[in-house]
Amino acid sequence: MKSYKPTTPSRRQLVTVDYSGLSNVKPLKSLTAKILDSAGRNNRGRITVRHQGGGNKKTYRLVDFLQDKLDVPAKVETIEYDPYRTAFIALILYKDGERRYILAAKDLKVGDEILTSNSAPLKTGNRMQLKNVPIGYFVHNVEMRKGSGGKIARSAGSYAEVLAHESGLTDLKLSSKEIRRVSSEGLASIGQVSNPDYNLINIGKAGRSRWLGIRPTVRGSVMNPVDHPYGGGEGRQPRGTKRPKTRWGKVTGGRKTRNKKKWSNKLILQRRPKIR
Repeated sequence: MKSYKPTTPSRRQLVTVDYSGLSNVKPLKSLTAKILDSAGRNNRGRITVRHQGGGNKKTYRLVDFLQDKLDVPAKVETIEYDPYRTAFIALILYKDGERRYILAAKDLKVGDEILTSNSAPLKTGNRMQLKNVPIGYFVHNVEMRKGSGGKIARSAGSYAEVLAHESGLTDLKLSSKEIRRVSSEGLASIGQVSNPDYNLINIGKAGRSRWLGIRPTVRGSVMNPVDHPYGGGEGRQPRGTKRPKTRWGKVTGGRKTRNKKKWSNKLILQRRPKIR
């Protein structure tokens, strides 16, 4: 992590990730795309997601979450920053000349060789079917079904620990402490996702949130009664409603939102613990 000299009040508490270990290169143009920023608006121009808009322009990197090129070794050319995700990405060059962006694993370095194969060694960055990963290993970018592409453990510092293999299914313990089952035929990469210190970042000032495209959030208690269930009153007032509610009067704060009939409920063996 990187802290700064307190030349201003915001600088005093600003803490960012140290990017000195990243490659000082521009993104590969053939693996980038431009995504139009909708600022949280739908096709009619109405705001459907609040607190979005502004921010610096960003170029989307086309990251390969499938990594299905079997038995072709690849060399890590660069480790790069990606403005659209919390983890770092790596540019790899396959032996047949193709280049792809992948999620960078923790401790993956420029010059390392990685491989997607069921006979690949158990080395950080290598990818194989879950049934070939021994119990106790950390994996990331895990497929829930064979060929679906990595869905689990893709954000900075996240991982899934292999707990058991049984009847074509693998039990994984996620970094949130949730335990769930996925297909043993799905691919997974060895190791933890890069940039594990991301959660220690301190934005430092409101202006930096605006650079990131995050607009201000206003408390309901300071609004007028017409705008929020908590609004109105002379001076500071209690909430005035039996249960916590959203701006639209929907009950929130502890209410379960997951569909009880969702097919994958039976694959969740233990939900993540409740934060008190």
